[in-house]
Amino acid sequence: MTDTVNLGRLHDFIGAFAQLLCEAPEEARVLEEGARLLGELVRHDDWLPEEYAEPDPQRYRQFLLHADSQQRFSVVSFVWGPGQSTPIHDHRVWGLIGMLRGAEHAQGYTLGAGGALQALGAPTLLAPGQVEAVSPRIGDIHRVSNAFADRVSISIHVYGANIGAVHRAVYEVDGREKPFISGYSNAHLPNIWDLSKEPHHP
Repeated sequence: MTDTVNLGRLHDFIGAFAQLLCEAPEEARVLEEGARLLGELVRHDDWLPEEYAEPDPQRYRQFLLHADSQQRFSVVSFVWGPGQSTPIHDHRVWGLIGMLRGAEHAQGYTLGAGGALQALGAPTLLAPGQVEAVSPRIGDIHRVSNAFADRVSISIHVYGANIGAVHRAVYEVDGREKPFISGYSNAHLPNIWDLSKEPHHP
């Protein structure tokens, strides 16, 4: 992270992602091309304002960075305090997760024949610059945790809806679901539109 916040990167990413959805709204294409766009964004750690990177001592935080006016997609920063993790949960829409700072473990699950959850292999480790995808089509249930017990980790997520308003579920190991709507940790959005002070960037 640098001392200069380059919000122009987020502005350009949002514009490119919106254009992608106009040109190629099919999920497979969105996940493929969108992963490339998100990978380029999280390759740089100079654009996320500190107020959307602040951890909470009790639980992870989800800050809304942008919501498309047609709710086709939303962009959020997930901020993990040391050792924090989510419950097992789903998304019910496609999603892309790009690691900006630190690292996180993700353990995928599937519902077995008897309804109980079964782990899908070993947890994966997401490092800075890496991107992974979720969706009901390719796998949508997982638990995510900060890979570090002594530092903050931050990932940037793009979802195919206004994710803070989506009716989703957390899961018990036996497969029982508990509905939830996540909401957001912030009341205000970053101003990506005033580019008068933004440096030019490659």
